[in-house]
Amino acid sequence: MRKSAGSCRESTDCSADQYENPPKASKPVTQEYTSWLDIIRYWPKTTFCIVSNEFCERFSYYGMRTVLTLYVSNILKLNTSDSTVFFNAFTVLCYFTPVLGSILADGYIGKFWTIFTVSILYAVGQIMLAVASMYPPTSALHPGLDIAGLIIIAFGTGGIKPCVSAFGGDQFELGQAKMLSMFFSVFYFSINAGSMISTFVSPIFRSEPCMGQDSCYPMAFGIPAILMVISCILFVSGSWWYKKPPPTENVVAEVSKCIGVSAALG
Repeated sequence: MRKSAGSCRESTDCSADQYENPPKASKPVTQEYTSWLDIIRYWPKTTFCIVSNEFCERFSYYGMRTVLTLYVSNILKLNTSDSTVFFNAFTVLCYFTPVLGSILADGYIGKFWTIFTVSILYAVGQIMLAVASMYPPTSALHPGLDIAGLIIIAFGTGGIKPCVSAFGGDQFELGQAKMLSMFFSVFYFSINAGSMISTFVSPIFRSEPCMGQDSCYPMAFGIPAILMVISCILFVSGSWWYKKPPPTENVVAEVSKCIGVSAALG
C-alpha cells in the first residue's frame, strides 16, 4: 500500500527529530541510607578499627609530649632555654612531616600502606624513648637514643596525620553521606578524647616513684608505647576488609612542576 506524501513527511520529520533530540538516558538512582536501621545495617564496620587506631595514636603522642619537657630538663639536664628549643624543634618536625606522608601516600604506596608502615616506625620510636628513660641521667645512651626515638616518632605521626581521616572516608560509598558526616564527628571526638585523657593521666604516671627514682618516666613513656602497639594491631585487624584505593598522583610534585614551569617562562 502506497503511503501519502504527508505521512512520509511526518515520518521523516519524526525520524530527524529523533536524531536531533535523542532521548536522554536516565541517571542511576543512588539509594540514600538515612534511617537509623539502615545506618546500623550498612555502616562500614572497618571504620571502628580506624577510629580506635586514631584514639590510641593520639593518646600515645600527647601522653608522651605532656611530660617531654620535664624529661628533657630532669634527665637530659638541659637548661630552660635549651629545653624550650628542643621541644619546639620536635613539634616543628611533627608538623612538617605530614607533607612527606601525603607525598608517599598519594604518589607511591597508597594510604593503607603508608599508615601501616609509619605506625610500626612510630611504635619503634616510642619503645626506644621508653627504653632510654629506664637508664640514669649519667648513661652514655643519653641523649642519642632519646633523640633518635623522637625523630622516628616525628616521622611516624607525620606519616599518619594526613592519611587516616581520608582513608576512613574511603570506606564509604555513594548514598552514605549521613554516615560519612557521623563518622567524621566520631573520628574527631576520638582525637580529642585520646588527647585529653592522656594529658591528664601521663603526669600521674610520671609522679609515681619507680626503679629507685622519685619519678617514673619509664611508665609515662611506656604506656604510650603500649598504646601505639595496640594501635598498630587494631589497624591491621581490618586489613582484609578495607577498601584500598590505589595511589593516583603526587599533588605536591605536580604543583612544584607548575611553579617551576611558570618561573622558567618568566
